[in-house]
Amino acid sequence: MTPELYLRGGKTLLASWEQYARGATGAGVRRFPGVVAAVFPNEPEGGVYNNALLERDLAATERADAISAMETAYAVAGVTRFAAWVHESDAGMRSDLEGRDYTVDEITRAMGMALDEIRFPRPDIELGPADWSEHLRLAGMPRGFLSGMDPGAFHVLAASLRGEYVSTAIAFDFDGDCGIYNVGTLEPARRRGLATALTATHLHDARARGCRTASVQSTAMAERVYAAAGFRDLGRILEYVPPERHEGRLRCRHWGSPAAM
Repeated sequence: MTPELYLRGGKTLLASWEQYARGATGAGVRRFPGVVAAVFPNEPEGGVYNNALLERDLAATERADAISAMETAYAVAGVTRFAAWVHESDAGMRSDLEGRDYTVDEITRAMGMALDEIRFPRPDIELGPADWSEHLRLAGMPRGFLSGMDPGAFHVLAASLRGEYVSTAIAFDFDGDCGIYNVGTLEPARRRGLATALTATHLHDARARGCRTASVQSTAMAERVYAAAGFRDLGRILEYVPPERHEGRLRCRHWGSPAAM
């Protein structure tokens, strides 16, 4: 089940990138043998979503072609800051990127679960749906971010504290998998279990919608909470950036959040 969970989560991730691209001027997702690159040439999205997912276990020539295709896609679009996502088990791809002076900028952990294994009950706290603009506000995104996106493309939840939304998380369904993204809580309301409650609610809602699995990408601080909910460790994702081009890059807050729990 573990390899299948990783593949399902990756497909959901790529589908969510395509949805984001529909809401950003000039953006698109480019698919090549061995790599899929999200290309966002304009701000404010450009500092967040210029990421490429490289396929595991390619032959040497396939790896070289995939890296070249990725670099060309970004060069043609005028994008100089991007991240190449590689699974930690892919020693060949890691070596090839490091041979081109790429360095690791961020590390997250892919996690997935079958929705018949949810360990948290449905939370009994003040939760409710929120619109897309409220989610962007709570997530701290700049004005005009993804201004052209369909606001109904994602399932948005928010948690309230004393009548005000303070925590949010979105979910995206693809082929029976539910990706949970952008889990975050405003600083004064953290450590109250609100983001955990949002995650659990999304899991129960996804199962009710007919999804079979769920996927997240977690930072080290959130791994234990996701594991307690039933998520399995699917390995670390290393985000490589080109030489001398990683300063000032915002990270794509996908599959999880650092201090949100």
